[in-house]
Amino acid sequence: MQVTIYHNPECGTSRNTLALIRHAGIEPSVIEYLKTPPSRAALVKMIADAGLTVRQTIREKGTPYAELGLDKPEVTDAQLLDAMLGHPLLINRPFVVTPRGTRLCRPSELVLDILPADAFKGSFVKEDGERVLDDEGKRIA
Repeated sequence: MQVTIYHNPECGTSRNTLALIRHAGIEPSVIEYLKTPPSRAALVKMIADAGLTVRQTIREKGTPYAELGLDKPEVTDAQLLDAMLGHPLLINRPFVVTPRGTRLCRPSELVLDILPADAFKGSFVKEDGERVLDDEGKRIA
């Protein structure tokens, strides 16, 4: 299965998502989006495929969001996209793209929706100790 993750290794959610993909036995294409941002077309497609709005995918915390005035309701999607491409830190993460769909994996276990359910063998525990999969590889509700 071809899987791509737009990853930030400094982000715990992104690390947990990558670990879940690998736990499924899949070695994804890892794009460190802060070093190699997606093209405008790719970003627009990911957002649309995930069923989100541009504003839902912008990261506010720890970014220049407020200082750029992006919090104003009159800022258009095109302006938000320009800002995200100019400052990739504004792109929320991690986005994961698979043949089964695209998700902004916040929380990380959202990646389970777009990976084969039968791929998981055994339990999975996130960095913070939260169990996501039981001993049989089944999702814990």
